[in-house]
Parts: sequence; C-alpha cells; structure tokens
Amino acid sequence: MKYNRSGKSGLLLPQISLGLWHNFGSVDNFENGENIVKEAFDKGITHFDLANNYGPEPGSAETNFGRILKNNFQGNLRDQMVISTKAGYTMWDGPYGDWGSRKYLLSSLDQSLKRMNLDYVDIFYSHRPDPETPIEETMMALDYAVRSGKALYAGISNYSASETKVAVEVLKELGTPCLIHQAKYSMLERWVEEGLLDVLEDKGVGCIAFSPLAQGLLTNKYLKGIPENSRASNPNGHLKENEITSEKIQKLVQLNEIATNRDQSLAQMALAWLMKDSRITSVLIGASSVVQLNDNLDSLKKSKFSDDEISAIELVLKSIS
Repeated sequence: MKYNRSGKSGLLLPQISLGLWHNFGSVDNFENGENIVKEAFDKGITHFDLANNYGPEPGSAETNFGRILKNNFQGNLRDQMVISTKAGYTMWDGPYGDWGSRKYLLSSLDQSLKRMNLDYVDIFYSHRPDPETPIEETMMALDYAVRSGKALYAGISNYSASETKVAVEVLKELGTPCLIHQAKYSMLERWVEEGLLDVLEDKGVGCIAFSPLAQGLLTNKYLKGIPENSRASNPNGHLKENEITSEKIQKLVQLNEIATNRDQSLAQMALAWLMKDSRITSVLIGASSVVQLNDNLDSLKKSKFSDDEISAIELVLKSIS
C-alpha cells in the first residue's frame, strides 16, 4: 500500500480507503462485514470512512463498526487507524437532525462516538453545505469538534469550488485547517475537474474520491444490460435503471476493451485512472465481500497509463452523454 499526504497536513492516508456506506448495516451479515474490515487492515488500508446515517438502519454501520473495533482492534491498534464520520444529511426527525447547524453537527458527533465506543474520530466532516446556515456557523462547529478533542481533523464533503474556498478560509481563520474534501468523482462524474481540484491544490487541502465506480456502472456487471439483484434493478437504490442506456452500455464495453488490453478489469482501471492525479489523496471503495475487496486492491498493481491509453479513454468518455 502506498500512503499519500493529505494536502499540506502531516497526515498520510492509504491510496485506497474503505467506505462503510453499504454492506455494514443492521440488514447485512455482520461476520461478512467484519471479515472485510480485517482483510482491509491486513492489506494496508488504515482509513475507514463512515457517516452518522450509514446503514440501513441509519446509525447501524457505526454500531457494527464499533463492535468490529472491540472484537479486533483493541489497544494500540486504534492508533494505526484513521476513522472518519460525517453529519449533514437527514439522521433523525425534527428541526435538529439535518443539514449544517452547530446544534446538529455536534449532537450528531456525540452520538457517533457513542455508537462506535470511541473517544474521538480522526476526521469529522460536514457532509454537505447548508443553504440556510451560514458557512461560518458550520465551520465553527468543526473547529469546536477539533478543539474539544472529539476529532483530530476537520473535513468537508460535497461542497462546490466556491463554497470550498470560503469554508477553507473560515477554518484557517479559526485556527483549524481543513484537512480534506470528500467528493464524488469517477470517470463518469467529473465535476471536480471544473475548479474544485484547483482550489484544493491552491489551498493545500487533500481530496478523497467517493463512488469511484459510479455505483457499479464502471464494473463488468452492466456490460450486457441490467442483471437481477443489481443496484439498478433495486427501485430503492441510488442507481436508477433509466441511467443505463444502450448507448452508455456500448461506451462501457469500449472502456472494458481498453482495460482488457491493460490486463485489468474495468473496475481496476477506473480506480487506477483516479489515482493517476496527484491531487487525489485517496480513493474510497466499498466492498460486499473479501473477494471484491482484494479484486479492487489489485488496481494498485498497474496504476500507470501511457499517453495513448489516456487519449483512448478520453475519447470514449467525451462521447458519453
């Protein structure tokens, strides 16, 4: 595993981190999730990313992760891990369980620490900007979380380039630098290239990419259409069936051919494609099994691209609507 410095901070993060958005909730098999976390740590993944509402049920991913820590990572092993959580999306009913108020963020952090049975998290994020709350208030909550010892670093997620610039400047004035921005970024979702990455580089802030496989689109799963039991076939899933057009499948097949010529799967190439940019501190993957985890980790074996490969990939990506 290679470790990259997050912006201009002292913190190193693994090139690949493990996210617990899916497959670690109360509806999932606990032993399977535990085995994934143990294997990830053994393979050099030291960063584990959660949020207050991960599950389902909301909060259950943190509860299960707390059990995994108690069972397997007692004592000084905690000091070998970077654990992050977030608040900003709906967590509980009423006026104080959503968005970006100081009230919500700090109450949520306390709840997250109790669920995981931790004294602190390494990174606490504002999960999304709140259009009704001043950025100053949200950043003051992150600053307090760090000063109180309940978090070591502050981060933001899903902020636009202009919002990020303001948030980073406010945190700097408060004396708590912004460590990292967690952004949705993949071959099929490239908005961060339109200004955000430049802001982060200029301000010395790291970037961790989530949904790097576009909810499974950038795998071999959809090359022949929509299979049963896939995320796209689930009406409650984040990936919608109407997003998978015949034209898009054709382009995915072309990308898969490039990957095959590189002796990689489409997923491995998609992960490696993100890692080629030095501004990307880490790529956040999910996993439903140890086998899938290790398959994604194999992307590290071939992370270099020739100019011809980059050109061929760009030609396909620019034609995807």
